[in-house]
Amino acid sequence: MKFTLSWLKSHLNTEADAATVAEAMTMAGLEVEDVHDPIAALAPFTVARIVSAEQHPNADRLRVCQVETVDGMKEIVCGAPNARAGLTTIYAPIGAYVPGLGVTLVEKPVRGVVSNGMLCSASELEQPGDSDGILDLPGQLQVGTPAAAVFGAEPVIDFEVTPNRPDWLGVAGIARDLAATGLGTLIDYEIATVRGGFPCPITVRIEAPEQCPVFAGRLIRGVKNGPSPAWLQHRLTAIGLRSINRLVDVTNLIAYDRARPLHVYDASKLVGQEIVVRGGQVAADTPHHEGGEHEHLIALDGKTYALGTDMCVIADASGERPIGLGGVMGGESTGCSDDTTDVFVESAWFDPITTAQTGRTLTISSDAQYRFARGVDTASVVPGLELATRLILDLCGGEPSDVVVAGQAPALPRPVAFDPARVERLTGLSLSDDRIADILTALGFEIARGSPWSVTPPSWRRDVEGAADLIEEVARIEGYGALPSTPLPDQGAPSRGVLNPRQARVRLARRALAAMGYAEAVTWSFTKQSTAALFGGGDDRLLVENPIAADLDCMRPSVLPNLIQAAARNAARGHADAALFEIGPIYLDDQPTGQRTVITGLIAPHAARHWSGTGEDALFGLKGDLMTLLGQLGVPVASLQLVQGQNRDWWHPGRSARLQLGPKTVMVEFGALHPHVLKALDADGPMLAFEIVLDAVPEPRGAKAKTRGPAQLANLMPLSRDFAFVVEDGKAAGDLVRAVAGADKTLITDVRMFDLYRGQGVAEGHASVGLEVMIQPRDATLTEAEIEALSSKIVAAAAKTGAVLRG
Repeated sequence: MKFTLSWLKSHLNTEADAATVAEAMTMAGLEVEDVHDPIAALAPFTVARIVSAEQHPNADRLRVCQVETVDGMKEIVCGAPNARAGLTTIYAPIGAYVPGLGVTLVEKPVRGVVSNGMLCSASELEQPGDSDGILDLPGQLQVGTPAAAVFGAEPVIDFEVTPNRPDWLGVAGIARDLAATGLGTLIDYEIATVRGGFPCPITVRIEAPEQCPVFAGRLIRGVKNGPSPAWLQHRLTAIGLRSINRLVDVTNLIAYDRARPLHVYDASKLVGQEIVVRGGQVAADTPHHEGGEHEHLIALDGKTYALGTDMCVIADASGERPIGLGGVMGGESTGCSDDTTDVFVESAWFDPITTAQTGRTLTISSDAQYRFARGVDTASVVPGLELATRLILDLCGGEPSDVVVAGQAPALPRPVAFDPARVERLTGLSLSDDRIADILTALGFEIARGSPWSVTPPSWRRDVEGAADLIEEVARIEGYGALPSTPLPDQGAPSRGVLNPRQARVRLARRALAAMGYAEAVTWSFTKQSTAALFGGGDDRLLVENPIAADLDCMRPSVLPNLIQAAARNAARGHADAALFEIGPIYLDDQPTGQRTVITGLIAPHAARHWSGTGEDALFGLKGDLMTLLGQLGVPVASLQLVQGQNRDWWHPGRSARLQLGPKTVMVEFGALHPHVLKALDADGPMLAFEIVLDAVPEPRGAKAKTRGPAQLANLMPLSRDFAFVVEDGKAAGDLVRAVAGADKTLITDVRMFDLYRGQGVAEGHASVGLEVMIQPRDATLTEAEIEALSSKIVAAAAKTGAVLRG
């Protein structure tokens, strides 16, 4: 909704400028979107007069003009066909920004002649008018007159109208609210009744009162239509409307001035002497539509619309021929032109829901439809018609008939019981009863004081339904800035949030992985059904009924496909060496018990090439990260069993494994992802990953974990001993490492595998595994006998796994 400052001041007696008005509107709850001040944009432009215009020496279509400007005589090159001596026009100096061209003028030669400015057309200044040449202004204008004064430019305020306030769709409604805030005094124009000179020969019959409960009209004969006067054209064009002719412009003016849509019919084009308001029809053959088909209307926009039975239709010819869509748009067949001499003026009230549905169905959003869909003032039917009559008589002349009214307007809003003391209880504003009454009265409410008050909303405020609405109006007009600021009572030191063990582990895992160099990803909990099928999902029970996208139609059975696709997107943008993790839910079936929380990590090892080789196998690096993370989560790492060959299909069969607690509790799957899965997801390998099922990680026993005590640092030097054990091929080296580490948990601090040998000296089907055992003396340096005894324990522990000390 747009309006000019002068238009507002025709309803509000105020000295406020546009910025002050916009601020007052904002504080009163009107959402101002923009204040456009063309005066500032036109500030560099002034009136100038061409003294002489000579042919350009190097161009047939250019003239070199000597121009009298506010800056003195200037030589300006101009290509306009109407450039001539004595022409009064608009001058733009060097450095001026020309809004219609989007350029800033600079001094430069044009075909060898320097142009010291520019002479402007209407379009270059974003003004209406002929743009085939430069502006041709009245000769009596003084050189140096600001262009803004010539065009009558003034600020335009644009704001967003909320659906519950249709009265703001008229400038008078905005002025009423601003007057209530104290910005000025409301100028209340009394709409005088225009007496008719003869009975109206056109009657109105309403067959669809649920769609149009009241319809008023009158005939005005002998009018003289044509272009509107300058003041009316300027008022409409300033807010972006196109001036059509006097009759149509009057209806547009009243729609924006009083939020009262009207329509005018050329009475000579009506068939018969009756207008019928009815619903759309599907009837037998008639001259206007074939049997069994919806009737059609060629509207004023030139388009043909099929009229549904749920639409409100205005018809003539005893109700047979559609001539308009009630509350939406009139028909082309009865539109007014400059030749119109007799006009029938319509002022009706159309049902908001019917009007809104018609607009959506036919994709029409006219000014009338926009207003009727939000609810026009029910009491403005006859006053709006009287105002239109007065304007038409003033602009076009003519003789009006009596007003004809069919139907009855909807009942006025019901009174609301209101206790003014509730204003302070709900808002904190301490206002006197008189101040509250003044605010409500200024907004148009009628008050009958008593216990409680009886407050009747005005006909244009059907959004007010209870006492809380009235309190909101009082607070809005008094000003939200006046609301008292009272600090909350001191409740003492705030209690710290307490995390349960699961939440604590998630936070710990997030920090640990970030410290290892992984970047956290947050992806959808959905994926494509075909992608879910690659990871053991895709069950129809996990399909989303209303997916946000076609490729997000299934709940994910694993986080891995999301991370694989994220790594692939990074690689496509030049970041192939990715390390990502995500902590989130997966869905194994449609039951609540089928949801699991997992910690998933993925690396795409694509480091830059180096002369020294590829470095250590990234799979062992991933395993090291995994074991470190599990240790920080409190998992008994030493008790985990590593099982190979049982991972699911999306893992590489020879480069993946599981970590289990016992034979049934699978805690982690990790390793290389299968190439066929990466190919299906259009990702380049290799990619390595792990997925920890957080639900399978045992929680620590006890209500609260004990804090770590002081570090026990040994004051004796550690020592190491190397052992080579022969084991059967296929045995897990980790079992041997755990057995050796358990030989003496007091002295043995670490066991590391450093060698694997197959060949001469080792029986076929066996392998030699080299282990380094780190020994840390506690109380005294170990003697040779004690070291030998410990070595015997180590050999014995290894023998229990089937390993034999290599000779």
